[in-house]
Amino acid sequence: MLYLAQHGEALAKEIDPDRPLSNRGAAAVTRMAGFLANAGIGLDCVLHSGKTGAMQTAEIFAKSICETGVIETISGINPNDPVDECAAFVERLNSPTMIVGHLPFMAKLVSRLLIDNEDTLLVEYQPGSVVCLGRDDGDHWVIHWMLRPELLI
Repeated sequence: MLYLAQHGEALAKEIDPDRPLSNRGAAAVTRMAGFLANAGIGLDCVLHSGKTGAMQTAEIFAKSICETGVIETISGINPNDPVDECAAFVERLNSPTMIVGHLPFMAKLVSRLLIDNEDTLLVEYQPGSVVCLGRDDGDHWVIHWMLRPELLI
């Protein structure tokens, strides 16, 4: 399984240029991580962009659902990076992995994997959302589910 998450709500650049998670953003990601843990979701690795909000989001998810505790920074998943390199990387993954990144990159990556067209957006992320992709019998990517934090009351 591949889990593609948008980082949680971050502080505005004017408040903190590093854009760490807001209290609300951290709480929403923590709720999401707890829900996924209760649902039996387990990961081997959590990858993130290295930006503060994505790193904090990855750490929260890893504490709850990453059995190995492996958290790594990867390049090429910043907001406006091209998605082809990451899409090729994802094709080689063979264990449950989460990638925590930013918009518009994450939405474009979902579209690239599903329909080979990053310009036709198929999902509408909100901060802290997670899209779960898997493979069908023909080895094509399909959406198994998408969950937004506001659904977890």
